[in-house]
Amino acid sequence: MLLAEDDRAIRHALERALTLEGYEVMAVADGVEALAQAHKTPPDVLVLDVMMPGIDGLQVCRVLRAEGDRTPILMLTALVETADRIAGLDAGADDYVVKPFDVEEVFARLRALLRRTTPATVGGPAEDAPTKEPQLPVRQVEAAGIRMDLQARRVWRGTRELELTRTEFELLELLVRNAGIVLDHSTIYDRIWGYDFGPGSKNLAVYVGYLRRKLDEPGAPQLIHTVRGVGYVLRED
Repeated sequence: MLLAEDDRAIRHALERALTLEGYEVMAVADGVEALAQAHKTPPDVLVLDVMMPGIDGLQVCRVLRAEGDRTPILMLTALVETADRIAGLDAGADDYVVKPFDVEEVFARLRALLRRTTPATVGGPAEDAPTKEPQLPVRQVEAAGIRMDLQARRVWRGTRELELTRTEFELLELLVRNAGIVLDHSTIYDRIWGYDFGPGSKNLAVYVGYLRRKLDEPGAPQLIHTVRGVGYVLRED
């Protein structure tokens, strides 16, 4: 793991907590060091502070994504406005935590990011388990004019291809697979992040809003609908 945080106290505290949690941590103090270290020894996951001197976390994220680096990125930010969070997602970040944060929330988000990028272990069946016929993975799913190639991780609305971050892709896949079904907040949090951040969290609303911006077209029906007090549903009205 690569951790970039310019606040020395936060960097040391988080490095110590992550190490005790079992992570191998390379901690640096700014974006220049972060890019140099990422190029030298590519990490499994990056934790980037947004506001760092010189090259900030958003710039680090943009550079890595422009280079084709798809390593999961968790942003740390003291900026709480929706526009600031959207800027991080637009730069290519996969998730974010708002300061001051509970370290357990950082752990939960990291587990979710790594779980999505770690392939399942391939091996023989358990000794007492019955053997099953192998099943071919589903390659494509479609609903409400959206087509998703799950292996290539490409998405189209009609003939227009969309550029989605990892989290946006997985959120849209969940909605497409359950088109017409209202998914409550807890279910979505559990399926996408592996952790329910509670009714006070705006994390899901931010991602839904950003996904809508990429999906919606002038004159075309809105596809993701809010069911107030419950959750979200994908359908064409």
